[in-house]
Amino acid sequence: MKNNTIQHVFFDLDHTLWDFDKNSEMAFATLFEKNHPEIAINDFIEVYAPINQACWKLYQYDLISHEELRYKRLKDSFDALNYAIPDSLIHQIAEDYISILPDNNHLFDGTIELLNYLNPKYHLHIITNGFANVQYKKITNSKIDTYFKTITNSEMAGVKKPNPIIFQYALDLAQAKKENSIMIGDSLEADVQGAIDFGIKALFFNPNKETSPEGIIEINHLLELKNYL
Repeated sequence: MKNNTIQHVFFDLDHTLWDFDKNSEMAFATLFEKNHPEIAINDFIEVYAPINQACWKLYQYDLISHEELRYKRLKDSFDALNYAIPDSLIHQIAEDYISILPDNNHLFDGTIELLNYLNPKYHLHIITNGFANVQYKKITNSKIDTYFKTITNSEMAGVKKPNPIIFQYALDLAQAKKENSIMIGDSLEADVQGAIDFGIKALFFNPNKETSPEGIIEINHLLELKNYL
């Protein structure tokens, strides 16, 4: 059922429009092939993916800094693989990875078609917890920057999703009202529940078909959003 009151559509970026997992794996493959060919990329990604997610949750609640996040997710991954590596090299890999990451620009299937569909009808925006300079590069390099009226990141707002302050900051920047807005993202906690608790509608992008709470509206493919907007 389509909602005719919506004027502003807010998207999360990583894992929602920009395929973080695929792009991240490509960045590490490039990095390791050149400088650390002894590291098996598939083994590394298998341990890195859940560790990175856990580290982001700590960062989301200000339990670690972004410098600590960049170091810890690598250190914990190498430890899990019993791969001995000095801290100086971990810090270098962290820097190189962030530099390479925005060069890979795979979007989720349907992203461009969806944005072309929504763009004439709505004001489109992004709210992201990612690092500002990296996120801007991702958005620009993947050629989706022209679709968005505003981009709110956690560094601008001073807090991260699900903190209500970042949602208010994004609304103010967009000159939008709660009742005319909707948030779409892959994180039940940060994007969906954060938006709902703040007082705006939310839709869960759930491509992996994870179990979600009753009452949460979800889509498994981005183009399913056409059923609601």
